[in-house]
Amino acid sequence: MRGEPAGSAAQEAGLVRAVGLTNATALNMIDMIGVGPFITIPAMIAAMNGPQAMIGWAIGAVLVLCDGLVWAELGAAMPVSGGPYGFLKEIYGPESFGRLMSFLFVWQLSFSAPLSIASGCIGLSQYAGYIWPALERSRDLQVHLGPLGSFGIRQVALPASLVAVAACVLAVFLLYRKIQFIGWIARYLWIGVMATIAWVVFSGVTHFHGHLAFDFPPGAFTLSPSFFMGLGSAMLIAVYDYWGYYNVCFLGGEVRDPGRTIPRAIILSIVLVAIIYLVMNVSILGVLPWRELRHTQKPIADFMERIYSRRTAIVVSLLVMWTAFASVFSLLLGYSRVPYAAALDGNYFRVFARLHPKHRFPHVSLLALGAAAVVFCFFKLIDVIAALVVIRIFIQFLAQIVGVVVLRIRRPELVRPFRMWLYPLPAVIALAGFLYVLFSRNNFMKEIRFALVIVLAGLACYFLRSWKRREWPFAAI
Repeated sequence: MRGEPAGSAAQEAGLVRAVGLTNATALNMIDMIGVGPFITIPAMIAAMNGPQAMIGWAIGAVLVLCDGLVWAELGAAMPVSGGPYGFLKEIYGPESFGRLMSFLFVWQLSFSAPLSIASGCIGLSQYAGYIWPALERSRDLQVHLGPLGSFGIRQVALPASLVAVAACVLAVFLLYRKIQFIGWIARYLWIGVMATIAWVVFSGVTHFHGHLAFDFPPGAFTLSPSFFMGLGSAMLIAVYDYWGYYNVCFLGGEVRDPGRTIPRAIILSIVLVAIIYLVMNVSILGVLPWRELRHTQKPIADFMERIYSRRTAIVVSLLVMWTAFASVFSLLLGYSRVPYAAALDGNYFRVFARLHPKHRFPHVSLLALGAAAVVFCFFKLIDVIAALVVIRIFIQFLAQIVGVVVLRIRRPELVRPFRMWLYPLPAVIALAGFLYVLFSRNNFMKEIRFALVIVLAGLACYFLRSWKRREWPFAAI
C-alpha cells in the first residue's frame, strides 16, 4: 500500500531485525569518532592559523545535525538495507529518474566507501609509527593526472603497509558472521573508544592552561576572505570527523522498531560526539601550544607524552589504534549492505545480491569493499579525506537534501514515523552548508574534477546498461 513505510516489503525477508537502539548508537559513534579527531586537529589549526579553528567544529556540528534530521526522516520512513539507495529511488521515481540516481549513488560508493575505510586504516598505521618509529620512514610520490591535478601516494616501509592492510583484513574477518554477534562486538569496541576519549579529556582538563587554549593570533576573528576560505577548509575536515551519524540507515533492514530507533540513534550520536569533540580539542589546546600542534602528525601521542611520559603515550596510541579499528569495523558493516540492496533490486552487479548461506549477510559485498579499501591504504590521508567528502557531497548529499522536500510534495500520504523538526529550515541550512564546504576552499576544483569524472563515468555505464536491457530511459523508445 502507498501509505505504508517504504522498504517493509518482502525484499528484506532474508535479513534479521536484531539491531536495537544501544547497538545502533554505538555503531554510529564508533563510526563517527574513528581516527578523525585524533589526527585531524593539526590540519584544522593550520586551516585557520590558530585555535579559532574550533569554530569549524562548532559550525560543523550544526551542519551535520541539520543533515541528520534529513537522514532521520528518510530512514524512519524507508528502513531498508542500503539506506540512500532506497531513498533516492523512491524520491525520484523507482522506474524513472530515481533508478539513475540510485545507481549513481552505488557507483560513487564504490569509490567513497573504500576511501573512508582506508582513512581509518591509514590513521591507525600512523599511530603505530609512534610506537615503532621504523614505520615512519616514508616518502611521498606525486602522481600528476593532467587537468585533474595531482594526488599524493603514500610510500611507506612494508611493515607499515602491512599494519594498514591487516586492520582491514581483521575487520572483514570479524564481520564474517551473524549480525547478532556483530552487535555484541560493537558494544566492546564502543567501550574501548569511550575509554580512550575519557582518558584524553580527563588528562587535558586536569592539566589545562587557559592562556594556551585561547592564545588567538592577531586578527583571528577578522571577517576577511582568508578567514572564510580557512573556515571552509576547517569545516570540510569537521564534516569528515562527524560523518558516520547516518550509519544506522545503511542497516535499516536489520534494525528493530526502525521508526523510533533510527532517528534516536542519529540525533543521540551527533549530540554526544559534538560535545566530546569540543571538550577534547579545547583540552588538547590547553596543553600543547597551537603553533606546535599544527606541525604534529600524532597529536594525542605528543599530548600524552607532554603530560606523562612516552610509555603512557604508547599506551594511548594503542587505544587510538583500537578506536581507528572500531571505525573501520563499523564502516565496513554499514557500507557492505548498499551494493547488496542495489543488486537485489536488479540495479547493480548480480553477484552482490548473494547472502552467506549460513549466517545470512552479504558476504560478496563485504569482501569486495574490503579489497578496494586495501588499495587506497597507500594514499595520503589528507587527499583521501578531501576526495571522500567532495565526492559524497557532490553526488549523494545534495540530491538527498533536495529529495526530502520533493518526497514531501510527491508522497504526502507516506507514513513518516519521524518528521524533521522546523521543516524545511534544517534542509535549507544543510544544503547551504555543504555548498559552502564544496566551494569555499583553496584549490577546491581539484576534488570537484574527480567527482565530475566519476559522475560522467557512472552515467556512461548506466545508459549503456539501460540501452542493452531496454530500461528507462530507453524502454519507451
